[in-house]
Amino acid sequence: MNWRMDMLDIIFKPESFLYGLVLAMLLGTPAVSQQLAYEIIVAQDGSGDYTTIQAAIDGAKAYPDAQVVIRIKNGVYKEKVQVYSWNTKLSLIGEDRDKTIITYDDYFDKIDLGRNSTFHTYTLQVRGNDFYAENLTIENSAGPVGQAVALHVEADRATFFNCSFIGHQDTILAAGEGFRQYFKNCYIEGTTDYIFGPATAVFDGCELHSKANSYITAASTPEGQEYGFVFINTRLTASEGVNKVYLGRPWRVHARTVFIHCEMGPFIRPEGWHNWSKPEAEQLAFYAEYGSAGPGATPESRVAWAHQLKKRVLKEYSLDEIFQGWDASANIDKQ
Repeated sequence: MNWRMDMLDIIFKPESFLYGLVLAMLLGTPAVSQQLAYEIIVAQDGSGDYTTIQAAIDGAKAYPDAQVVIRIKNGVYKEKVQVYSWNTKLSLIGEDRDKTIITYDDYFDKIDLGRNSTFHTYTLQVRGNDFYAENLTIENSAGPVGQAVALHVEADRATFFNCSFIGHQDTILAAGEGFRQYFKNCYIEGTTDYIFGPATAVFDGCELHSKANSYITAASTPEGQEYGFVFINTRLTASEGVNKVYLGRPWRVHARTVFIHCEMGPFIRPEGWHNWSKPEAEQLAFYAEYGSAGPGATPESRVAWAHQLKKRVLKEYSLDEIFQGWDASANIDKQ
């Protein structure tokens, strides 16, 4: 009899693991199962595990040993979403790119946090490494009111496949010095500097759509980093009436931006690049093209300090060379 009492005493001590397990079973709490889930569904109609994307992320396992996949049903989710640094190996997969929309409307003056307010304006911020997104539209709906970021990705080995990024100024911030990010078959639109930041980012088979006469890129590649922004097999398009667009300008003077086999519309300015009133950037930045096509491809008219790559150096712009040990395309294949 005494041994039975001893066992019951052990089980029902508040600090006992068994006590917690029994209590959870009795109360029917979902916390344990949600914490350990590797497949999570978000649906606004209540048919999934959560009705908001942020709640699903908050309920996901921290530092998981396998990919945590959050599948998002069609809907317009007005949320400011954060993927935290402890949300590694997280996937956000929409049901349909055009119908699974994450939107918010913060912008520089609305945030009003001083000179660095831009960095707080994101709709989606990603800080967890080994992130994957597919079939999503990420939108900053603030309009042409200044800096208003749709995607702020500050994570290494982050992949975006078949996604749309909608904004005006500063649509995508590709951040993190030395961090590697891959955009495949994505649509990106904006007005000024709508792809900017210090990361190593490849845009493969994408469409860049300019909505104003301005600048597409503003890389801030740190000194000594071999790759900044690389655009491969990408189309450059523009809205009606847009006719004077630069390929890029240097946010920092060591900016590196390369276009390879890209189709450029007539709205691209013949000179291609601008020094942003930084004469030293003409010596320190690296702006280059290879195999540009279309009416905007005018290599003979580019600024003298830009480069036309030789065919023999193209091997340096393979994904293997750029990403150094990270097989970005494998992420797409295994989802």
